[in-house]
Amino acid sequence: MTQNTKVAFLGAGNMAEALVAGIIKSKMAAPDCLLATDISPTRLSVLQDRYLIRTGSKNSDAVLWADVIILCVKPQVINEVLTEIQEGVSDKQLVISVAAGVPLKNIQDKVGHTIPLVRAMPNTPAVIQEGVTALSGSCGLASSHLELAKKIFESVGQVVVVDESLMDAVTGLSGSGPAYIYLAIEALIDGGVRVGLPRNVAHVLAVQTVLGTAKMVKETGEHPAVLKDRVTSPGGTTIAGLQRLEEGGLRATLIEAIEAAAHRSRELGT
Repeated sequence: MTQNTKVAFLGAGNMAEALVAGIIKSKMAAPDCLLATDISPTRLSVLQDRYLIRTGSKNSDAVLWADVIILCVKPQVINEVLTEIQEGVSDKQLVISVAAGVPLKNIQDKVGHTIPLVRAMPNTPAVIQEGVTALSGSCGLASSHLELAKKIFESVGQVVVVDESLMDAVTGLSGSGPAYIYLAIEALIDGGVRVGLPRNVAHVLAVQTVLGTAKMVKETGEHPAVLKDRVTSPGGTTIAGLQRLEEGGLRATLIEAIEAAAHRSRELGT
């Protein structure tokens, strides 16, 4: 991707804004090489004022202008958007979809002719450039197109490449995962309040504990079980707390939550 590569975002919601911010911050493209469309003039004004990018109201015009097209629309309206752009999309462009649960085949069939396609499953921490995105390419996708998609999403966090058959599993883990962690943080805060801490103090302790713990797993490369054992002294406080978590089924419940979310993702994609 060069600074002259033109990228059109069809849909100007939070994920589109995260990618715009990431691309500009990483200097991958100049603002005037980015264009967003949306049905909300207010939303377009926000992006134009905040990032100095181009905006428009017609998806068909945006497609004719762009080298890369990123479908940042909800699954419920993607067929309508694909109908608008199908005549303008060519095999010289790269199309990336972040529409959750929509298989590549559905997009390809709706467009009606072969185009380079990538399916992406980012998560919400992309808004602060700390997300993780899974990518799957269409059959026969050129490596240069996959590398371009990786570079775009690396501007908002880490990227993994998986077979499309694993996308529902990705949705269950990293796509829905932030909600599980928010719930855990909320419970830690309430637990701190329960044992007498002021809520603002419990908030700081819980948030930094989760952040620091995640960074230790990432930066040390150690298995979480190894790091857990290092803070678990014989007969100490940590083992007492861990025993209660095991009795409450925390581990099994988290596994089941991922399984349930993945199952729901499969249902939505059919």
